[in-house]
Amino acid sequence: MNAIVVYSGGLDSTVLLYELLKNGHEVAALSVNYGQRHDKEITCAAALCQLLGIEHRVADLSGVVSLLGGSSLTDPAIAVPEGHYAEESMKQTVVPNRNMILLSLAAGWAISRKADCVAYAAHAGDHAIYPDCREEFTDALDKTIRMADWHEVFVHRPYVQMTKAGIVARGAELGVPFEKTWSCYQGGDKHCGRCGTCIERREAFHLAGVEDPTPYADNAPALADLIANDWNLPPC
Repeated sequence: MNAIVVYSGGLDSTVLLYELLKNGHEVAALSVNYGQRHDKEITCAAALCQLLGIEHRVADLSGVVSLLGGSSLTDPAIAVPEGHYAEESMKQTVVPNRNMILLSLAAGWAISRKADCVAYAAHAGDHAIYPDCREEFTDALDKTIRMADWHEVFVHRPYVQMTKAGIVARGAELGVPFEKTWSCYQGGDKHCGRCGTCIERREAFHLAGVEDPTPYADNAPALADLIANDWNLPPC
């Protein structure tokens, strides 16, 4: 299979890259700068692709950021909320129509190079907070992308029924260098350890029983404190 991976440089999409390569597929990666405050993820994506020796392209859509308002990821006036994704405030991290934009760009590149599919790493935990990670959305988009050209391309989403912890466990089996991936929405020098995606990341390592090698900011709360504060983390 020849795949174009929508690649953020994050934990999930990095495990997907390693998975596809492990299974002998031909892979190229596409990252998109849509004006996100955490654009450090693109730097991490580039470094990981260089490490893996695969082609990596970056699409610069930073000029559209003013059209994607209402999200803490694209509007500096909106603070990135802290806490677990189960909290209502996490809806502030939703970027309008993001996955349709990313997958459409990836589909265009896939069609132009006669690839078989576009792959992305949406997982079961995403569905509650992000409407464009739901299976219904991707099913509909898959049908549309298949009809976009005489060369048919499909959407590959192998983790759609998998938890984040399951992805971490699979990544550990594949030898993924988790410390080189980027999740934090704050976009600082280190993961803040407090925003929704940092909490989800820490929870996933905890549940998977895999040591978390991520360097967190000095003021990041300890995992035991997060559990004590009832941020939906199960006990150690």
